[in-house]
Amino acid sequence: MEHWLNAGLGRMLSVVVPCYNEEHGLSELHRRVTTVCENCVGSAYELVLVNDGSGDRTWAAMCEMAERDKHIVAVNLSRNHGHQLALSAGLKLCRGDRILVLDADLQDPPELLPKMMERMDAGCDVVFGQRIKREGETAFKKTSAFIFYRLLNRIVDINIPPDTGDFRLMTRRALDILNSMPEHHRFIRGMVSWIGMRQEAIPYERAARFSGETKYPLHKMIRFAIDAITGFSIRPLRMATYVGLGFGLAEVFLLAYVIIEYLLGHTIEGWTSLAVIILAVGSVQLFVAGVMGEYLGRLYIEAKGRPLFIIQDVRCSDEHAQTRSIEKAFEHESRN
Repeated sequence: MEHWLNAGLGRMLSVVVPCYNEEHGLSELHRRVTTVCENCVGSAYELVLVNDGSGDRTWAAMCEMAERDKHIVAVNLSRNHGHQLALSAGLKLCRGDRILVLDADLQDPPELLPKMMERMDAGCDVVFGQRIKREGETAFKKTSAFIFYRLLNRIVDINIPPDTGDFRLMTRRALDILNSMPEHHRFIRGMVSWIGMRQEAIPYERAARFSGETKYPLHKMIRFAIDAITGFSIRPLRMATYVGLGFGLAEVFLLAYVIIEYLLGHTIEGWTSLAVIILAVGSVQLFVAGVMGEYLGRLYIEAKGRPLFIIQDVRCSDEHAQTRSIEKAFEHESRN
């Protein structure tokens, strides 16, 4: 892939951070990322900050930082597209040979970068952080996350490492493959696992948020889980078929029982049991229709071929690079 800045600058590190209402944490994020990048690669790095339609001063703070620091590329999306698409926008624009994905809340420590670089120097294409402890999160979230990742691996057709997020270091080769995937409902950690190649984990303890509140309430977590399952497996469709067959067999046995009781002169009494059966069968039918609807809805979204995201503005130290980045990203996404 041709990068959106001059290609002959040598090896470079990109740090991509999607941000949504993170104005109070940007300064600390900038300080910690800058420190670790300078220690690892000197000045050969860029910090790509993507504003995902924030309602506070996140974009203004990004612009101020971009004016002071030539390493910052501030990207403003036209509206709130969601974490995964905001991350996709940053990954599309970054120009590094190695790319670190990081969340703005600083729960995932950028200070793990040197260890990740060592593993990549040894031949890894992807080095991802694997949580062994989660601070500052409720028991419900920890338990639900634990169950989700283990259930996910039983359902999907690939191996997605448990207790991992999007915190990872990738080579340009792996990122180019990821960027070639056009789907709208994105589960990026699963998409990276699907790529294969050599991937290794680094265990770490996840800290509490530096500031602000979680951007993943319960309803977004459920939506994210559905995207993960439907994006990598058709087993829910098969499960719906099996459930339908199971209830069909149960109905056959029940019918046989009713006929035998009738022939023996016994009357089956009670409308309550009949109502329960009708409700049970109706629930199964709605469940099967809902599963099919999820997959059909995704086909509908993909068939429209709309861009994954719209970039409204990019701020960086090079005006020529800024204009070229917008045109290149929009042209590429429009073709998809």
